[in-house]
Amino acid sequence: MAKALEGITILDFSRVLAGPYCTMLLADLGAEVIKVELPGFGDDTRHFGPYVNGESAYFALVNRGKKSIELDLKNPEHIDLIKEMVRDVDVVVENFRPGVIQKLGLDYETLKAINPGLVYTSISGFGQNTSLSHRPAYDLVAQAIGGMASITGYPDSPPTRTGNSLGDMSAALYAAYGTMVALFHKQRTGVGQFVDISMVDSIFAMLETNVLRYTINKEVPERIGSRHPISTPFDIFKTKEGYLVIAIANNRLFEKFCEAIQMPELSKDERFITDELRTENETQLKEIIESWLANYSSIEAEQILEQSGIPASRINTIKDIAEDPLIAERDMLIDVEHPIAGTMRITGNPVKLSETPAQINKTIPVLGVNNEEIFSKYKKLV
Repeated sequence: MAKALEGITILDFSRVLAGPYCTMLLADLGAEVIKVELPGFGDDTRHFGPYVNGESAYFALVNRGKKSIELDLKNPEHIDLIKEMVRDVDVVVENFRPGVIQKLGLDYETLKAINPGLVYTSISGFGQNTSLSHRPAYDLVAQAIGGMASITGYPDSPPTRTGNSLGDMSAALYAAYGTMVALFHKQRTGVGQFVDISMVDSIFAMLETNVLRYTINKEVPERIGSRHPISTPFDIFKTKEGYLVIAIANNRLFEKFCEAIQMPELSKDERFITDELRTENETQLKEIIESWLANYSSIEAEQILEQSGIPASRINTIKDIAEDPLIAERDMLIDVEHPIAGTMRITGNPVKLSETPAQINKTIPVLGVNNEEIFSKYKKLV
């Protein structure tokens, strides 16, 4: 079966999460990804847990299907070899702090002179040429500066990071998207380009209507827990023995909900007849809903509401969702093979294509395993 990115070669200098996740997604879709790692040490994530027989599952997750070579970016001979390799690749991906790659002599302008059609994707905390470019950035820093932490949590709690590394993951997704758009442009015109991805930009873009509430209404969004700022009931509710999510964003659904809980009069109550009024009176409505939920378990209430077409769900633990049949149906857990650790179960690829589906290379590269294969193609061997 054809692979969407078959024939595309990526030279990957990225490390840890954002860059490697981006190139992993592209590798899943058929690109050849050559990962450049520090000799004798490798990517930092080779030393992050959890481990299987001493080998990092973290590394396996974001570097499956790639080739690994060892090069010292401070060695002039190795830099010369990289420049020879750049003639043959389509994409370069890096996530060094701005300025570092220029000092190494591997910046876009230098490599573009060697390969004018090159797509060069850079991921950084704050963008390449901004007042904050010089600052180091990790996911939590991006969430803090980007505004995400300020709206995450409850009013009486400190600002909170999201439960995953959203700064890294959102940047990875935008980087993969930007890289593919640039490749499409190159296919049509033969012209490469520089793709500049910022973690803060990525976080800010995902704030969606929270930004509009400020730019349009001059309202500064604050932490409100799990409820929606403009739709009610749209929150996490306590049941007899757990919690249930109910998500209702229009009057028609609210009427159906009231019928489902056998309180049709609620939809005619002057406090709750519009979404705006329900939000204004959210506390009172929540008390009524939770008084009904006190009679049911989360699963029982979910089943009742599901029968009426109401968006609702119990809250799964990671164990719950990992073992849910839906994940198996969607091939979202896959087994990969490591030559030392053996089989590891990791997350699959969420992009489902009908004609060129992801054909995941389920092998995990040992550090430098492809040195001879790759270097033998060039005059200067390492």
